[in-house]
Amino acid sequence: MPQISATVRLKPGHVQPVWAGHPWIYAQAVDRVEGGATRGDEVSVLDPRGNLLGRGFYSPGSAIPVRLLVRDATTRIDGAFFVERVSRALAARREMGVATDATTGYRVIHAEGDGLPGLIVDRFEDVLVVQFLTAGMKAREGLVLEALMHTMSPRAILDRTPAGMAKTEGFEPATGVVRGEEIRELAFAERGLLYKLPLDLGQKTGFYFDQRGLRGRVEELARGRRVLDAYTYVGSFAMAAARGGAKSVLAVDDSAIAVEIGALCAKDNGLAAKISFSREDARHTLQKAGLEGGYDLVIVDPPRLAPSRSSREAALVAYAKVAESACRATRPGGLLVICSCSAAVDLASLTRALATGALRANVSAVVQERHFQGADHPVNAAFGEGLYLKALIARVERR
Repeated sequence: MPQISATVRLKPGHVQPVWAGHPWIYAQAVDRVEGGATRGDEVSVLDPRGNLLGRGFYSPGSAIPVRLLVRDATTRIDGAFFVERVSRALAARREMGVATDATTGYRVIHAEGDGLPGLIVDRFEDVLVVQFLTAGMKAREGLVLEALMHTMSPRAILDRTPAGMAKTEGFEPATGVVRGEEIRELAFAERGLLYKLPLDLGQKTGFYFDQRGLRGRVEELARGRRVLDAYTYVGSFAMAAARGGAKSVLAVDDSAIAVEIGALCAKDNGLAAKISFSREDARHTLQKAGLEGGYDLVIVDPPRLAPSRSSREAALVAYAKVAESACRATRPGGLLVICSCSAAVDLASLTRALATGALRANVSAVVQERHFQGADHPVNAAFGEGLYLKALIARVERR
């Protein structure tokens, strides 16, 4: 049995969500910390009566000082533990049909969704990209890397831990390759489309695997339509639309390197003739499209507008503005796809923002489909915060 001297005791009234399966212990729920816990230590979490609720790693000063990994007193959080959790996650991806010959890029470990809070691992064929998001997980970096090497034998493991998160958690992030050989790019396939992304592209782990399912749906809807893909990044929605038979696709992003790489990927996949890539502010493009009669299918997938709960209200105002511009950019009878990757903005709030935007644009937006993150981004049923990605497909009509 693990020997743990440090304990975190909760206040009355803060136990029910944790007991029901929520993995986060919020700072306001903590009554006291006993046993001299220091940053990254394994601690036991007890209710006010001294009953064990679970064990996790300690992050003093954080708004979430403990994220639970196990619920019992006996499981050792050691090398074998990490191998088991990674193996289980891989098996789930195979079972759900995520990992195939046509898709060699996907998320392997989705933190809380795979029972490893504080850890993100994305697979780019034979290269893994990791992010250590808590001090406790960073302190066990060696165990994590060994487990990844053991289960997948990657050519290289690249650390892309966000510097801001590392600073908050009190550790120095690694930079570059931490295991294996040096690499110059991330190459992989998604639904048969090929990507080669240089390391200096620099968005999160390198790609947004969570939108795979929605990209497939856009491909089905694009036939015969003129398509605008705002906030295109490297053109994933644009290529899906082009392969689906779109008449034409305009792909816009304000990042010069993203647009350049997107154009190269489109060329490699034989889709360059149908897609025009442009470095431009998406807001300007949407405004211009509205003045010129609009597109048959408009996709708006902006960067995260609500990085925290405190920024939620401002984000909802911003989403309503995006929705208004997008509605104006969609011709009457056309389809609008609007997305939010902000956990603080739930589906109902995104829908209200769309309704507000449609009203201001003097149109009606009828939601026909709702989409969420893919199967490689699982969510514990007790952890509502894990469902961060929401998307609406709406038909835009005159009022």
